[in-house]
Amino acid sequence: MRLAWAPVPETIATGDPLDDAGLPAPLRARLRALMDDDGSRSAAGLAAATLLNNAIQLVFVVAFTRILGASGYGSLAALVSAFLILLAVGYSLQATAARETAMDRLGSAAVLRRTLRSWTEWLLLALVASIAIAAVLRDPIAQLIGVEDHPWAAATVLPTGVLWLLLSLQRGALQGLSAYLPVGASIVGEAAGRLLIALLLVSGFGMGVGGAFIALPLSFIVMIVALEVVLLRRIGPVERTHASARSLRALTTGGRVPVLALLLLAALQNVDVIMAARELPAATAGAYAAASVAAKSVVWVAIGLGLQVLPEAARRSARGLDPLPILGRALAALLALAMPAIVVFAAAGEPLMRLGFGEELAQGADALPLLAAAMTLLAATYLTVQYLLATHHAGFLWVLAPLAVAEPLLLSLGGLGMTTFALCVLAVQAAGAAGVGMFALAARRATFAATAAPLTATAD
Repeated sequence: MRLAWAPVPETIATGDPLDDAGLPAPLRARLRALMDDDGSRSAAGLAAATLLNNAIQLVFVVAFTRILGASGYGSLAALVSAFLILLAVGYSLQATAARETAMDRLGSAAVLRRTLRSWTEWLLLALVASIAIAAVLRDPIAQLIGVEDHPWAAATVLPTGVLWLLLSLQRGALQGLSAYLPVGASIVGEAAGRLLIALLLVSGFGMGVGGAFIALPLSFIVMIVALEVVLLRRIGPVERTHASARSLRALTTGGRVPVLALLLLAALQNVDVIMAARELPAATAGAYAAASVAAKSVVWVAIGLGLQVLPEAARRSARGLDPLPILGRALAALLALAMPAIVVFAAAGEPLMRLGFGEELAQGADALPLLAAAMTLLAATYLTVQYLLATHHAGFLWVLAPLAVAEPLLLSLGGLGMTTFALCVLAVQAAGAAGVGMFALAARRATFAATAAPLTATAD
């Protein structure tokens, strides 16, 4: 079955950031040529959706630090952090579902629909079980997270994770079908729904920290229902006469490499802020964390681009075509979006920090351009990992794992100022991007050599 291409409409990805990036004319022309096709517009649309999600999440942070106060928002942040542990599992399931769907391994449309329904039924059973278990263990869970005053909110963390897994599977299937528009819309809708529901529960019903957190699973439920409607319209109703192509357990077992890869990337993305809190003075650590929040926006752009890289690279690889151009276009889009940000952070970092985070945290401007460059390299690493997962390579884990261990050791040497701290992070991310990039090129050469060998033997 040849799957139809469904590019994101032009209204999703408008404007040309290359003209404002300060790049030489030949490089602008090369990047524009790489990006001038439907696949790149789809990638840009998903990146824009992810960036908009990140912007709405920032509005959420600004609003609820003021509504809940410092201590209330601290409790909310602890609850959200507990949920974030499950993010890597959801992203890996999404990546696996996208790859298997794109490569037609889940069968015809009718079989795919039956398979998705089977996964949904199992996860709904898991949801009911998680609600019951968490309700009984709500007090120990609250103590473990550090939110003893909010036991029922703590009890929501595990069911929220189950809902996230279901939403991730739906998005993965739609990615594999090249249905990028509803995936992008659900990414934006999730963040917007969370903000609106939280404002309603907290301001309208006085539910405080619990209401602000419960808005997250409620927004997931809204998006799950919406994507179920999209799937119904795209591949039809469920036919019980068909057997499921693959069990959820089999899919999960096949996702061990993506889970480990995303966990390692998450460590490389976040361990510096944890180490800053331990190694730097409190005020300096706060300013560093604020700069890190601003710099990491490019990582969310990469996550959006990765939603298109993995299924398209998998599809080209399955057809015997070179998948590397898919990665090249995504990296070009990342460069076009990240370079202007790095320039702005270097030229006007202090007023931006003062405007966004206040006078007390403006000193983070010294680290901001370095961290922006570091996170751009991490974003490139993330995209390359998505490409390697699509082409069934796992050796890159031997590059990421030592760096994930080395970074906290390097940052714990002591006596580092904020700028030196950021330079260490930049060095680690540069090593990661270079190592994973070289592995990807070596894997491509090996693949072509293996393909050419039988042809040469036949000719002889």
